Amino acid sequence: MRSDRWTLRRFQLHQRWRCRLYAVRRGAEYNPTRLTLARKRRGLSISALAERVGLSRRSIFNYERGRSVPGDHTLATIAQTLGFPITFFFGNDIEELSPDAVSFRAMSKMTAAQRDMALAEGALALLIDSWIDERFELPPVDLPDLSHETDPETAAIALRRYWGCGEWPIRNMVHLLESKGVRVFSLSVQSREVDAFSMWKDSTPYVFLNTQKSAERSRFDAAHELGHLVLHQHAIGRGRSLEQEANAFASAFLMPRASVLAYARRTYTVATLIQLKKIWGVSVTALAHRLHALGLLSDWQYRRLWMDIAAKRYNVKEPDPAPRETSQVFEKVFRALGEEGITKAHVAADLGIPEEELDQLVFGLVFTQVGGMARVIDSGTRSNKHHLRVVK
Repeated sequence: MRSDRWTLRRFQLHQRWRCRLYAVRRGAEYNPTRLTLARKRRGLSISALAERVGLSRRSIFNYERGRSVPGDHTLATIAQTLGFPITFFFGNDIEELSPDAVSFRAMSKMTAAQRDMALAEGALALLIDSWIDERFELPPVDLPDLSHETDPETAAIALRRYWGCGEWPIRNMVHLLESKGVRVFSLSVQSREVDAFSMWKDSTPYVFLNTQKSAERSRFDAAHELGHLVLHQHAIGRGRSLEQEANAFASAFLMPRASVLAYARRTYTVATLIQLKKIWGVSVTALAHRLHALGLLSDWQYRRLWMDIAAKRYNVKEPDPAPRETSQVFEKVFRALGEEGITKAHVAADLGIPEEELDQLVFGLVFTQVGGMARVIDSGTRSNKHHLRVVK
């Protein structure tokens, strides 16, 4: 125990020094909103955090309301408990995301703490996105407003026509979204209860995907959130009917009617579905549902096929899974940063967030240092930005 206390004391002294150095160097002050964000990101209540750091609930409450400022020792303890660098608690406000502005799937499965964890993760993603946007020219937003379409299938056809996709299968949903200006981030393991979510923020669309799911299900989630972005941008609240519309849109967008009819069979078995699902990159359950919706499976055939799928547990673990999709934008960004000698650690330090948070939000992609000593560059003007082009 004595050794543990000595280690903690050394950590606190080091953090206290960093706290003072950061404040002096940047003239920054303690920001109470960042404490609230960090606490919610860890899924802790005020009482739970107070208990872990050995303080009263009122003390944490006052720290978060800005009524009092924690001392160096206290802030170092809080930082260690929450797993955030102490520099994170100094800086500008980070706007919290409103649940009303976010499209959550399966809201009933989430607790309030899990919802707050996901929203806090989204707020950190906006921080990362702003950092990248200052240094790179990202693809412009090219999402039409299809809220006037009353039929999701018609909307999916219209969007495919607008983007020139024809009836061809979508090779990579993440790449497609990024090429149209959608900012795509991955959700952490801690947020696995959250399927996916999307939102519009200052005319920029965002999609967050759970990478713990199969590649096929993640692709469907991406198409589902795309449906929300183009159909429900102006909607207030997220009800069951909107979720059904987004599901119908995703099914039609990934598996166009003409394309599916072209591969129609007289009979369908689970083995047939496993073979055909590779064409559109969807799950066996999503394909079975689409076949039924298009009248290629009767109600009786659909029920029998679903029973076979469930018996083999293919509704839980996808058979013959496809390769997982990842971000092309982040890959290009990291490569450019690596050529400048900028490492992941430097970017995380500049943002004041843990490296793990950066990893979890950018699909686990890593930075590579290219020769010489790593350094961090200032954003500069827009004309000095790197220009990125995303290929569909």
